[in-house]
Amino acid sequence: MPQAIHFISIGGSAMHNLALALQQQGYLITGSDDEIYDPSRTRLQQNGLLPTETGWFPDKIHAELDAIIVGMHAHRNNPELVKAQELGLTIYSYPEFLYQQSQQKQRVVIAGSHGKTTITAIILHVLKHHNRTFDYLVGEQIDGFETMAKLTPDAPVIVIEGDEYASSPIDSRPKFLHYQPHIALISGIAWDHVNIYPTWEAYVDQFESLAEAMPKAGILAFDESDDMLDVIGQKERTDITKIPYEAHPSEIVSGQTYLLTRQGAKIPVQLFGEYNMKNIAGAMTVCDRIGITEDQFYAAIQSFKPVALRLETIAEKTGAGSASKILFRDFAHSPAKVEASTKAVKKQYPGQKLLTVVELHTLSSLTKTFLGEYKGTLNAADQAVVYFNDHTRPYLDSADPITSEDVIEAFEYPNLHVFTDSLALQSYLVKQRDTAEIFLLMSSGTFGSLDLTFLGKELL
Repeated sequence: MPQAIHFISIGGSAMHNLALALQQQGYLITGSDDEIYDPSRTRLQQNGLLPTETGWFPDKIHAELDAIIVGMHAHRNNPELVKAQELGLTIYSYPEFLYQQSQQKQRVVIAGSHGKTTITAIILHVLKHHNRTFDYLVGEQIDGFETMAKLTPDAPVIVIEGDEYASSPIDSRPKFLHYQPHIALISGIAWDHVNIYPTWEAYVDQFESLAEAMPKAGILAFDESDDMLDVIGQKERTDITKIPYEAHPSEIVSGQTYLLTRQGAKIPVQLFGEYNMKNIAGAMTVCDRIGITEDQFYAAIQSFKPVALRLETIAEKTGAGSASKILFRDFAHSPAKVEASTKAVKKQYPGQKLLTVVELHTLSSLTKTFLGEYKGTLNAADQAVVYFNDHTRPYLDSADPITSEDVIEAFEYPNLHVFTDSLALQSYLVKQRDTAEIFLLMSSGTFGSLDLTFLGKELL
């Protein structure tokens, strides 16, 4: 008889994908949530897993359930969770459950403050290109994959994007500590969630724990240019293999990036920027350890498309010889990501005027004590704008919300323009269409629901 599993918070991005993956394997899946948005909503509905009504219903929890999987969106006092605890049911966070189902597999975990989604996506793309059998969990929908999770009984390896945030409302351990990876990669450490880890030291501790918790004979790959990672990588642990990597050699010709191989070949790729060359090198290091040769990697990487919202081209107007105007959308929101993306675009298009826009959207970026971390991050841009939504300020747990003057002082960028109204921001950008050629919009938010398709048409 198939196992019955109930998901508390089935609408989460990882949660609903795991639910779909288990349904495909024949499990009986039910779930609840108090809010479900697309794409989760549509995908659950298409597969008959969308709850008939939103909310929490303790009567869904009964002794015949084989397991409960609880997501971070639920609270500790969630009535379904409380009922499951009272009945003594087996309760997992999704990383715990993933580990339980993959104990017989080679586990590969990609961690780090930035780049982990792209590195994971590259590895998955390469494996799929060469028809390998594998399971996976990745944090974003990626090109060529129907779901963000796959869990089967037969795959010999599972590739997991592992994050450092709490596993569930009743388990504060970082998710990646549950996986016990045979191969781990840490792409870089940049403190950008002050609301979760109030100090730099507390944040770094999570990655040190990951390195220390690896099983014997494990492999730890890390970006050797990251000072903190270099410290972690050099710590005494003689029973694991440490592999430092650096950015893959590359060159840019007329706006096109080429990887330079050791044999002297030039491999065209659709990624660009120093940090993406590191992402490629990290993915290549892992692929080498799971049986992918250099030639196989280079054959596959050429067709890899950037993950959505990672330097994604929204609109482009090509002139004679090279692109004359481009609007990029990027997920960058932390100081390190903002600086890396700005430098990458400027280096890719050195002769063209770059206008960058940053939205301060996360709780960290809207905190005065953290704002100073953005100092100098926009210096590579020819023109810079910062936006934050003035309407969010009353909802922050801060008696001293940031002001436009605070932003200007923190960034230390000459003639920085600051907007708190999205229509005013849009109007300003449209007025710059004759002076700027490359537009880079960076945020984990939506710039106050700005219509980027419309903006692209207006700018180009």
